Order: sequence, then structure tokens, then C-alpha cells
Amino acid sequence: MPAKTSAAPDLFTPLRLGELELPNRIVLAPLTRNRAGPGNVPQPLNTTYYVQRASAGLMISEASQISAQGVGYPATPGIHSAAQVAGWQALNAAVHAAGGRLFLQLWHVGRISHPSLQPDNALPVAPSAIRPQGDAVTYQGPQPFQTPRALERDELGAIVGDYARAARNARDAGFDGVEIHAANGYLLDQFLRDGTNERGDDYGGSIDNRMRLLAEVVSAVTTVWDSTRVGVRVSPENSFNDMRDSHPQQTFNAVADMLRGHALGYLHVVEGDLMSGARELDYRELKRRFGGSYMANAGYDFARASAAMSAGAADLVAFGRLFLANPDLPARFAQGAPLNTPDPETFYGGDERGYTDYPSL
Repeated sequence: MPAKTSAAPDLFTPLRLGELELPNRIVLAPLTRNRAGPGNVPQPLNTTYYVQRASAGLMISEASQISAQGVGYPATPGIHSAAQVAGWQALNAAVHAAGGRLFLQLWHVGRISHPSLQPDNALPVAPSAIRPQGDAVTYQGPQPFQTPRALERDELGAIVGDYARAARNARDAGFDGVEIHAANGYLLDQFLRDGTNERGDDYGGSIDNRMRLLAEVVSAVTTVWDSTRVGVRVSPENSFNDMRDSHPQQTFNAVADMLRGHALGYLHVVEGDLMSGARELDYRELKRRFGGSYMANAGYDFARASAAMSAGAADLVAFGRLFLANPDLPARFAQGAPLNTPDPETFYGGDERGYTDYPSL
């Protein structure tokens, strides 16, 4: 008799990340909501939001700055002060009591900031002094981006140290793991792509040099956390925040190869360009090169996510707007129930409206 073949996993198949078991493969994507309290401290309203979504196989927190220099938007939470750690501790206790699992996304915005958001009104920093097109979001409203200050080589070790310190703070705050944000035009992505990295030292030029900072950050963070509790997020084609790369397939193939050697929990990939809708890369090649759990993200619904799982194109799928508007998304998917419609007017900032008042079944 022919050997039996096991069916491909679906969205409801459990998955292990090291010692952490996920009951399903439906992930709450990291979503900036601009509702942190004074001092960029998580507050009870944030706790309610995550507890409502605790049925996800995994939740990834909104991006959280690793340092005061890493801030780029109003009312985004941090993980660099004692008060912030305490706020996250209370939130994580409630999430775990509800049966949830939450990773913290570690964030440094680099050039996507404004002096009004920086300590001592300093210029934002970047790999190279290249001003992004567009406006920064500030407490005073939109303000044109300014030309950032190019980081000196001897400053980069301190930034790696900030990531390690933030990883320790995340552990102390009770998170289940961390995700390193190397996507969407923020600092680590700025180093990876040649449209924003024109350095002449060993952190610029070749692909190996441009991914050196990310490799050092991953090494530092995995000295704090078991590697299976660490993920990395990338966005090879996304032009958001005025980003470009001359050879994205080549660049991110190399990134996937490098990350494979770290035996991470997962690689989280924003597929395609969120601005234009273009999708030209071979993402299966990234998945193959990485070799571990691959988390797909960008415009997935239940049908498309199920097809990707069935075809072996994804091991987990992250949902943003659908999970934002449907706190019980796994149950709705399981039952084929109608979905609430997200309200873009309440995505960023405000109170409970459009945040914790979406109805569950």
C-alpha cells in the first residue's frame, strides 16, 4: 500500500515556536494605533484591545520604540523606561489570563521622525543624510521631513545595545517573545536598502555590509531570548516611507540566507508594495532560503490565506485590518461568519471608538 501523506496544515492547525505552542496560525499583525498614555506608557485601554484579540494563535504588538531616539509618531508605546515596562507587565498579565500569546515588536524609526519628537529637538538619524519625501506625523500636525543626520560608525554599537536592552525589558515585561522590525522604511530597513544607504564604510555598499546592522541586532537579541522566540519582519518591495532598492530579490535573498543561520521562530514578510499594489518578487524563494516558519502578510483574507497554507506558501498568516475590526477573527473564520468593516477614520489616535468597540459574535 502507498504510504499515507499528511494533509497540509491549515489556519487552525497548531504550530510550535520552540516551547511555545500556538493553537492556530492566525496572527494579529503589528498595528500602530497611537493610543499610548503619557510617557508613551501602555494604558488600560490598550490592555482591553489585546485581551479582546487573545484567541489569535499569536499577537504581535504595535511597534514599540527601543529608545527615546527611536520615536517617530505621537502616542506610540515604548519599551525603554521603567514606567513603560510596568505598563506592559499589567497588559501581559491580562493577556495571559485570557489565554493569549503576545510578542513585542522592537522599533527604531530612523529618519521617519521629526526634531519635535526627538530628545533635545535633535535631528532624526539614518544610515545616510537622505531626506524622505513627505511629512512627519507630530503632535502639532504634519510637518515636512527634515534631512536626517547620518549615524557615525561608532554610534552603531550603542543602537545594537538599545535593541538588546529593549529585548531584556520585553522579557521582564512578560512578553512571550519579540519581533525585530526591519520593514516599512524604518531604521533597519533603511540600512538594508541601497536607496537609503549610501555609506562608504562596512555598513554600506555591498549587501553583506548593508545587512550587517540587522545581523548584529539579531545576534544581540538572541542572546537575551531563545532564538525560537524571536521573529524578524521585512518588506522587500514596500515603497512606504519613500523606500526603494535597486535589486530587492537579490538583497532579500541574502537577508533570508543570513537569518536562516539564526534558527529564528519565524520570518514575517510584507509581500508586495502596499502603496502601488505591485508584487514582483518570488516570495517562495525567500521562504525556501529562510527554511523556518514563514509568516505571510499583506491583504490576506480567509480564502487567500487558506490557499497559501494549502499550497505551502505560508506557515502562518498575519491579518491587520480584518483583525482590527474583528476581535474574534479566528471564531468568525471557523464559522464562516460575516465580518465587521474596519473604519479608517479611527485607525490612528482617539479613544475606544474604532479600537475596542467592534462587536464580537
